[in-house]
Amino acid sequence: MANRSTKKSLERFKYEVADELGVPLGNGYNGNLTAKQNGSVGGYMVKKMIEAQERQMTEKNHQ
Repeated sequence: MANRSTKKSLERFKYEVADELGVPLGNGYNGNLTAKQNGSVGGYMVKKMIEAQERQMTEKNHQ
């Protein structure tokens, strides 16, 4: 069931990022948002995930 847990975590993360960026992302249909708004959420999610992975790798190398 890790897959279901991962999906829920990513969904929660998406809403956290949208809130952080001021994008009014709602549950369900979000066709009222622009491609720029939706893209900014996805792009920022990827950026934050890469930064977290880099931090984790750096910490491992310093142990």
